[in-house]
Amino acid sequence: MRPRRSSARLALIAGAILSCAATPLAAQDTEGALFLLVPVGARAVSLGQAVVANVGGSESIWWNPAGLARAERREAAIHHSDSFILQGDAVALVIPSALLGVISASVNILNFGEQDLTEAGSGVKVGEVLVRSFVYGGTYATPIGDHINAGITYKLVQFRFDCSGACGDAPATATTSGIDIGAQYDLRRFAPLAVGAVLRNLGPSLQVNDTEQRDQIPTRLHVGVQYRYTGFDGDLRGAAVNVSAEVADAIRFASPSSYFGVDLSWHERVHLRAGYANEASEASGLSMGLGISLGSLVLDVARIFEGFSADAGQAPTYLSLRYLF
Repeated sequence: MRPRRSSARLALIAGAILSCAATPLAAQDTEGALFLLVPVGARAVSLGQAVVANVGGSESIWWNPAGLARAERREAAIHHSDSFILQGDAVALVIPSALLGVISASVNILNFGEQDLTEAGSGVKVGEVLVRSFVYGGTYATPIGDHINAGITYKLVQFRFDCSGACGDAPATATTSGIDIGAQYDLRRFAPLAVGAVLRNLGPSLQVNDTEQRDQIPTRLHVGVQYRYTGFDGDLRGAAVNVSAEVADAIRFASPSSYFGVDLSWHERVHLRAGYANEASEASGLSMGLGISLGSLVLDVARIFEGFSADAGQAPTYLSLRYLF
């Protein structure tokens, strides 16, 4: 459990994540549920979030579900994150089938902390509010021929204020749903390249119970490419270099963000990664990470070195633990 925060600080965080710091879209439209853009997974973060064209494990659920299409082993995973603003835990189970494709169930929980409720005038504590978001997901992915991957994720989204004590006018729960739909194409017949695209968070507006205000969820279109080089000889045989680049924005694509990543690997057992995300968020800036595969166990760690949390002395740190069976 995270420590309690001051009322002013927690209100600022919750409001910014939900809708008060929303991004203008059109004349009277705003974006809410910005927590849907919080990155998940150490591998993706260490690559500067440039992963839309990558074929990978359970992290693909939150980036491009098409990346799961060629999974051959079942996977159970937990992806943890910690920063000055929040803690996150995402859990996933991936089950491949030779006949039906790949299915996955997941939940991503972000904990923004607790707020004490006090009596007006006296300052006496009368209750507390725990602020969290829950995203429950179901994913289906399948290969199409030898070169195309496709996938879709359905998400049930909640932003919850769980109150105990004399709650009074404590905020209510906001709910909505959405889908991510993505595809990848392997160009290795022509060059060691793969391309990917995904439309994330497509769905109805977010509405707090018993209120008239509705805010659009942050729909984003991502397009990216990955280059892979494995032609090393001699002592470097078994080494590989992956370079990825990506752009993303709202569907109108007026002011896209950009992402870059490099992955140096040795026999797919040890990975050194670095990336840079150029976007207006807490996850922007330089990132680095390490990945180690020990048979069925895969461990990835990453850190972001810029942004509000880093300036506050608690740089965002990510840890992913995956078990293949």
